[in-house]
Amino acid sequence: MTKTDVLVLGGGPAGMSCAISASRNGSHVILVERDAVLGGILNQCIHNGFGLHYFKEELTGPEFAHRFRKMVEAEKNIEIRLNTLVTKIDEGKNSTGIVEVLGANGFEQIQAKSVVMCMGCRERTAGNINLCGTRPMGVLTAGTVQKMVNIDGKMVGKDVVILGSGDIGLIMARRLTLEGAKVHAVLEINSTSGGLRRNIMQCLEDFDIPLYLNTTIFEVVGKEHVEGVYYGKVDEKFQPIESTRKFLKCDTVVLSVGLIPEMELSPEVEKSRVTNGAVVNEFYQTQKPWLFSCGNILHIHDLVDNVALEAEQAGKYASDFAHKKLPSTAEKIYIKAGSGFSYVLPSIIYEGAGQVEVKFRLKEKVVKKTIVAKCGANILGKKYVLAGIPGEMMKFSFEKNGAKGEIELQIE
Repeated sequence: MTKTDVLVLGGGPAGMSCAISASRNGSHVILVERDAVLGGILNQCIHNGFGLHYFKEELTGPEFAHRFRKMVEAEKNIEIRLNTLVTKIDEGKNSTGIVEVLGANGFEQIQAKSVVMCMGCRERTAGNINLCGTRPMGVLTAGTVQKMVNIDGKMVGKDVVILGSGDIGLIMARRLTLEGAKVHAVLEINSTSGGLRRNIMQCLEDFDIPLYLNTTIFEVVGKEHVEGVYYGKVDEKFQPIESTRKFLKCDTVVLSVGLIPEMELSPEVEKSRVTNGAVVNEFYQTQKPWLFSCGNILHIHDLVDNVALEAEQAGKYASDFAHKKLPSTAEKIYIKAGSGFSYVLPSIIYEGAGQVEVKFRLKEKVVKKTIVAKCGANILGKKYVLAGIPGEMMKFSFEKNGAKGEIELQIE
């Protein structure tokens, strides 16, 4: 059995940043990645917009990944395992993790004092959203289309309809247009887009691609291949309004309808009903102290820079736990997302002095509002928001001094 201080599962931006941080904190690290190269989804994201927060300059996805690969390779305490598949995560003796992997040497067990899940997320498919209609060729997820166009050099169709306004879908609307396809519309079932404002402007408005809100596909039409879709408006319960039904001819339907954290291999830990990721404390620990979680497997981020920064913190905490240096914990304080919030992370902090940073998403667009952290009648901190949208993950720091029991985030 191989032993290490910190075992990082996943070699995308979260995994690489986490491994670097743990190594620089004095830990021996094994970094496991199922693909033949580190970088994860970044390797197919050839557009720019990465690195502005982390490297203070604008990079493409492959450039961002390349910089992190060089940093990983420069760390002597990091052992990289490529083409290695994780098959099981279990608990060993003395609060350690036992992870089974399948790699070049066959099946192997790795025992780690800390295990960090950085496996990212996957796309929701037609089956996940119960897309109505036939099942012809030409219904693809946005990430699959991105790989086919950017990596394989293949076009997916000439007349495209995109369902969902997630960032990957918006970016692929622009990419397909530049490759000569006609993107007829982007349909969004919610009243606001799920993507960043800059992507709506640069990918849709700059190319005169219409975005229809409160709208969805009623039915996909086609026998062997997609021939078109029936679409229309939905009511407040997301039910189709049949009187608005229209037909739109197309040969490709691209789905950008959300992402799901890759939690299938995780052991039995408490999960959030909103994010589908693990419930973690301020040190990114799950209810199993040796198991940590960060990046898109914890909650879906809008910027890869935020993934890298979060994983950097998690890597240090995982390393501290491996060397029994993690700060001792006091009584728990639960952080609650009030009305108007989708979720807030972390879910648990501990009593004591000091500042805590929370991350949250809004349910609806807000303009000129104040975010308040309250513990009973005590106001711990305030944050003024000029404009906030559900597609943007936001951060809020406040002092936890004197807090007990429960803290609630509210919009005023």
